[in-house]
Order: sequence, then C-alpha cells, then structure tokens
Amino acid sequence: MKLFTKGLLLIALPSAIELALLGVVFDMQAQTTRAVERSSDSKQILYQATALENPVLRQVARVRTGIVAGDASFMDRHAAWVDIGDRLARLETAVVDTPAQRARVLRMRDEVDSYRQQALSVAQSMRTGATMKPFVTLEGGELPAQVMRFREQLKEFIDEASRLEVERNATLAKTRQRQQWTLVGAVIGSMLLWAGTAFGFARSIGRRLDVLAENAQRLASGQPLPTPLSGNDEIAALDSALNRTSALLREADEKQAALKTSLQVRAAELASVNETLRRETQDNEMFIYSVSHDLRSPLVNMQGFSKELQVSCDELRATIDDARLPEVEHKRLAHVLDGDVQESLRYVRSSVTRAAAIIEALLRISRAGRLEYQWQRVSVGRAVARAVDALQKRIDERKIVVVVRDLPTAWGDPSAIEQVFSQLLSNAINFLDSSRPGRIEVGALDGALAESALASAPRTRTYFVRDNGMGIPAAYMSKVFRAFQRLHGDVAQGDGIGLALVRRTVERHGGRVWVESAEGAGSTFFVTLPDQPMRY
Repeated sequence: MKLFTKGLLLIALPSAIELALLGVVFDMQAQTTRAVERSSDSKQILYQATALENPVLRQVARVRTGIVAGDASFMDRHAAWVDIGDRLARLETAVVDTPAQRARVLRMRDEVDSYRQQALSVAQSMRTGATMKPFVTLEGGELPAQVMRFREQLKEFIDEASRLEVERNATLAKTRQRQQWTLVGAVIGSMLLWAGTAFGFARSIGRRLDVLAENAQRLASGQPLPTPLSGNDEIAALDSALNRTSALLREADEKQAALKTSLQVRAAELASVNETLRRETQDNEMFIYSVSHDLRSPLVNMQGFSKELQVSCDELRATIDDARLPEVEHKRLAHVLDGDVQESLRYVRSSVTRAAAIIEALLRISRAGRLEYQWQRVSVGRAVARAVDALQKRIDERKIVVVVRDLPTAWGDPSAIEQVFSQLLSNAINFLDSSRPGRIEVGALDGALAESALASAPRTRTYFVRDNGMGIPAAYMSKVFRAFQRLHGDVAQGDGIGLALVRRTVERHGGRVWVESAEGAGSTFFVTLPDQPMRY
C-alpha cells in the first residue's frame, strides 16, 4: 500500500472528528459573541437612559426662569429640544427588539413633546402680551405633570434595563463557562485523537523511516549503505535512490580527486608561465631601457656634429662670399651650400630630433613599468584638483569649462593617479572642437563600487573624464591605447604615448581603462581603480 493511501486513512478519521469539534467550538463562540453584544447593548441603553433626565430638567429650569424674568428667549431653545429628541430616538433604536421598553420610550417622547408645546405657548403669550394666568402654575412649586410622568416612565425604563442587564450578564457568564469547557474538551479530544494517530503511524511506518534516516546519515558521513529495504512503497523507493546516490557520490569523489590533481598540476604550470612572463616583461623593459639609454649618447653626438657642421657651412659660405671668386664659380659653390647641403642638414637634424623623441618616449614607458609605487589611500579629488591647477593656463586660454564632481577615494600611488588624470585632461584639452565652447567633466559613476568575480581581486571604483571634443572614429577605437598612435596630428603635437602610459599605470594598479566616443560629439574615458589593497 502506498504511503499516500496510508496517510489518507490515518488522517481522514481524526480530521472528521476534528471538524465536528471545530463546529461545536464555533457555535459556542457565536453564542458567546451574541451574549457579549447583548450585555454591551444593555450597558449602553442604561447609560443613555440615565443621561436623559438632566436635559429635561434643565429645560424646565429655563422655562421657569423665562416666566420669572419675562424673557421668552429662555424658553425658545430649539437646539436643546432637538438634542432631547435625538436622545429619545437613539434610545428607541436601541430597544427596538424589546416592545415594553420601546413603548415606555414612546410615552416619554409624548410627555416631552407635550411639555415643549406648553413652553412654546408660554413664549408666544409673552411675545404677544397675552395674559399669563393660565401658566402661573409653571413658575414654581412641583414639576409640571408632563415632566413627572416622564420621570415615572424613565424610572420604570431604567429599572427594567437594569434587570435585563443583570440577566444578560448572568447569561454571558454561563455562556463563557460553557465555551471554556467546550474548548478544553475539544483540545483534550484533539490531543487524544492525534496521539492515537501518531501511535498508529509509528507502528506502521516508523521503523522503516528509522532505517531510512540511518541510511541517510550513513550517506552523509560517506559510509557504505546496507541492502535496500524491501517493498514497493515510497520509503523503499527513496532508500533505493539513496543507494544509487551513494554509488554516484563514490564515483564523483574519485573524479573530483583526479580533477583536483589535474588542477594542481595546471595551477603549477600556470604559476610557472606567469613567472616566466613576469621575467620576460622585466627583461623587455630593461632591454628597452638599456637600448634607449645607450642610443641617447650617439644621438647627442649627432646633434652636436650637425650643429658644428651647420656652423662650418655658414663659415664656408661667408668665406666664399669674401673670396671674390668668379661669378660662375661663386654661384656653383653657393648653390651646393645653400641647396643640397642645407637640405641634408635639416633632414639630419629633424631625424635626430624625432629619434630622440622616440627614445624619450620608450624611456617613459619603461619607467612606468619599473617605478616603485607608494601604496596608500589616495584622495582622487585632490589629485584631480592638482592636475587641473597645472593645466589652468591652457584652460583659461581656450576658455574651457571644467566641472569636477565628488570623487571617492581609491587605493594606489598618489603621483601615478595624478599623472593618469593629468594625461586624460591634457588629452581632452588638446582635442576639443574649436567651433563650440569646450566642456570637460570629471566624476565617478553612481554605485560604482563593485565586487570582482575573483576572490583575490579588490573592489573597484569607476571614474570618468568626459569632453565634448572632436571624438574618435570607430575604426581608430581599437588603437587608441597603443604606443605611438596619434589621431588628429594636425590639431595637437605629441609623441602618441600618453594614453599608453595611462593604460600601463592603471593596469599596474589592478584596474582597467576604456573609452566610449562618438565622432563629432566627444569622448568619455573610464578608469577603474581599487578601493582597497590588492591581495596576492
């Protein structure tokens, strides 16, 4: 028999009895609620009735005061009569299910209306100057007959309301007691029913579940499992699945061990390759530095020799002019000195200057890779402010608007970070569009603090330098961070290594740099820098 069928049988009978008990409890709850409502209504009716006499007596006092003072305004208090009428109406509504009490309320209303009419007649007589003899009994003495009858009816009403309140309170107490006993019986009956159900459940499948739980614990601890349980119910199927899982886990453990060994080998190989690349990078940088440094001396000599040769040519030209040679010979020599020789000298000097610039650029790239950084918490805002101050003369000359937003701190070398933003700002200034006012904005992306996917990588901040300059063509985007690549060479001078130095510096900080640009609209350079020390 399947567990579902067993469960239905074990649950159906207790559930049916539980529903019956719940029905009894709900019925008692409804009775108690009605008793509470009736008791509350009795208290409210009694309160309204006891509060009804004083307003009527106040009206009697006003009528007598008006007669004595001869002032009809004391008697003509419409709001007070309306209030008494409203009180009687609410009281009538409250006792609508009690005919005797409702009849008393109606009689009290009649007496109040009668007395009100009499008071209005007195007021009318006073206004018209008619004789007051018919109303002389209203000045003093006992209360008017209508008010006396009103009080008698009110007393009977209150006595009956008090009796009903006592009766309803007693009914409420009995109902609550029955409710309590009903709840106790329902709880005890429910506990007994479910205890019996639990006992039957334990007898039928408890032992099999114990075996299943023991097998699950053995599986969790990696121990081998015994023979699967017999039967065709869900417990047997689950125990069979545990056995299959145990076999699969053993196979997976073997594969994991083999994979771990393979990963360790690959990790060792990768570490070796990285170390080899690091040494090769150092060797390349040292080679570039050595070659560039060694080439500077010959270039300096060539520059000196070319200058000496220029001086010698100038002296030879002066000597020829002073020698008073024949005109044909003088023209021929002057043509050689002023033409081919001067052009060759200019070419030599230009080539030497260009070669010197390339060598200096190579030295700068080499230094960027070998420079020892002073790692610390850097105020990027202050670094950008120093870079802007250094470029302020160029900014003022071109009337550029520079906006610097709030910039969070980063982790790195202060001088290197300042050079990064100085180069980006200088690059933005160089390639602004002269046909429109220049604008440069420096800021940080909102929510730019990001957690790297690698556990060893630090969290980073993303900064940007945005301009409205000439922009970068799409075909040139992939080359923009390469050394000696120059765009718009006719607009600004340079050796084409500024952005390459930026990329080299940012990468040494563990960050990255990229650009988004639209030709004719401007460019935005993004830089990510670590927010915390790098972990190795």
